[in-house]
Amino acid sequence: MEPTKVTAGHSPISASKQNETTYWIRSIVFTALFAALFIAFGYVSINLGFTPVPITLQTFAVMLAGGLLGARYGFWSIAIVVLLTAAGLPLIHGNGGLSLIFGNTGGYIWMFPISALLIGFASDRLFASTKSLSRSRVILLFISLVLFSVVLAYIGGVPWLAYKAHMTFREAMVAGCYPYLTGDITKAIVATFLIRTLRPLLPKLR
Repeated sequence: MEPTKVTAGHSPISASKQNETTYWIRSIVFTALFAALFIAFGYVSINLGFTPVPITLQTFAVMLAGGLLGARYGFWSIAIVVLLTAAGLPLIHGNGGLSLIFGNTGGYIWMFPISALLIGFASDRLFASTKSLSRSRVILLFISLVLFSVVLAYIGGVPWLAYKAHMTFREAMVAGCYPYLTGDITKAIVATFLIRTLRPLLPKLR
């Protein structure tokens, strides 16, 4: 048996370290990019007047972060922004501080990193063995976006809004759920299409 030839400077160990460094840098870049996207989408804000909950594109950014980056990096791209906002940086709607994190819309904000984590978990599983999703997997992706972003946001946001704004649960649903359902479902449809199309094209993060 002939000994394995190892070219100088290209040993398996050095190649492995180089790949690890590449993945590490790539993961940081993509995490930062989607954190910036989440911040930017937060500035797209429409106040309805009768409720403290604005219409924003933040949930759309959360869907894309989890769906495209996967569970780990999707979570951190959103969690970092929430943590920095809690520390006082004006990163959500141009505001920051604990008064925002624990304000009327705090329940929605807390759910954002969890939503990205769960969406990423579902997306990782759906794309684990294929780059082209079948129709049934596309439907499952859409359902996961609705459950883990739209529904989960309301589960955290509506009760907290009722508590902070001294509303009944029914009043909180009117102020923090019903006006946004159509828009959120539309975001989920668009996000499903983008994730299905773009995720196979993104470089591996690990």
